[in-house]
Amino acid sequence: MRLPNLELPAWTGTAEDILLYNAHGKSGKNSVPEHLSYAAYGPPPAPWHSFLTELDSQLDEEVNLHCIGGFAFTVQYGLVRPTYDIDFLPVAPRDFSSRLLSLAGPNSRLYKKHGVYLQLVNLGVLYLPHGYLDRPVETFPFTYTRLHLSTLEPYDLALSKLQRDFPQDREDVKQLALRVPLNSETLRRRYQDEVRPNIANVEREDLTINSWVEMIDGVQGKR
Repeated sequence: MRLPNLELPAWTGTAEDILLYNAHGKSGKNSVPEHLSYAAYGPPPAPWHSFLTELDSQLDEEVNLHCIGGFAFTVQYGLVRPTYDIDFLPVAPRDFSSRLLSLAGPNSRLYKKHGVYLQLVNLGVLYLPHGYLDRPVETFPFTYTRLHLSTLEPYDLALSKLQRDFPQDREDVKQLALRVPLNSETLRRRYQDEVRPNIANVEREDLTINSWVEMIDGVQGKR
């Protein structure tokens, strides 16, 4: 199957916009600040919208889908790189994650039709800050009936890349730092307060976060 060419508009908001939207944008469309990213309004670009619309029509109850990975970086924050799946965190009850994968996973009819799919995240291969569930960023909140999408807040999303720290992960964090933009010391504090107390390999990750802070300050012209 030839995968679709995903052309995404750029993120146009800031970290402060996200806080403003979460505080004021949930009561109705008219209350959403006009300068926010397109992701506050919806629908998402093709082929995501048709894929998610069809998935939404097949659900018989409401589902909160917490998205991370390339989908969050590109569709929510405007990074430009190919992505063909939506990495999502486990959904309660546990068997509902399996239900979603049967409907829209990599072997599903929806994947064969739209060329994109859902991918369940293994929580053992990433760090999530302790309070990440308190800071979700709603994505296309007025678009679907039963399917409710959210992505991680920018600092939480960046730190989800820390454990793996592949070249693509570092590039994602670098571009996120320019787009949002990220504050390197805020990222360091989030790591120290909400990630570091819960990990085993502290020395390794301390070195990684220090190198990230230098990288972010470098691309932002602070060094």
